Amino acid sequence: MNFTVVIPARYASSRLPAKPLADIAGKPMIEHVYRRACLSQAQRVVVATDDARIVEVVERFGGQVCMTSDQHPSGTDRLQEVATILGLGDEDVVVNVQGDEPLIPPAVINQVANNLHQCKQASAATLAEPITSVEQIFDSNVVKVVVNDQHCGMYFSRASIPWERGNFDGESPSLPKEQPLLRHIGIYAYRVALLKAFVKWPEAALEKMEKLEQLRILANGHQIHVEAACELVPGGVDTAEDLARVRALVAPL
Repeated sequence: MNFTVVIPARYASSRLPAKPLADIAGKPMIEHVYRRACLSQAQRVVVATDDARIVEVVERFGGQVCMTSDQHPSGTDRLQEVATILGLGDEDVVVNVQGDEPLIPPAVINQVANNLHQCKQASAATLAEPITSVEQIFDSNVVKVVVNDQHCGMYFSRASIPWERGNFDGESPSLPKEQPLLRHIGIYAYRVALLKAFVKWPEAALEKMEKLEQLRILANGHQIHVEAACELVPGGVDTAEDLARVRALVAPL
């Protein structure tokens, strides 16, 4: 199983500026992510950035880094540029690991890459986990996914899907007993051919409404394989509170 991991890392962040360089146990966050990805079965791990400060840091700890355009409208566009720079073929697989996931298990990186290799009808693959609280069901920041019997995503939404009539509209909604709801986990494997097509497609109407890029793939008739993650995926770092949580978990002995 051959695949490349690409780690998009932007210096600018509205909630946590310079996030990839934030110190965690004496190392920048991007180094933690890089080294976790290197523990996977990937043949190559590359950081993709548009900032010279991140390039300098990655080169200092011995990582591979690609300088990319600062005009990309999405992380997927940045992935496509890296695939072009590396000369990857249409059937090659690229796994997108977010640069703010310093605790990501290497096993889930292998899992999503292997799923795409095995599912020939899919152009991309991703992961999910069961929703465990009623609060998550109605939280628009928790992206839900509905999956068909072939393990492909039917729809992704910030809304509460599927809607259990008579329960969710009742006075005391509860977790469904018969059909577990799934929360999408934002790790993807892509065939390079899809990346090339994606950057040429206009933004889809549903994508604009939900602010979810994966809906552009579904809108253009491609399939996304979805499976439950084989290991718990800890939350990434979006805020100062998240950073404090991660620092406490990986504090030096």
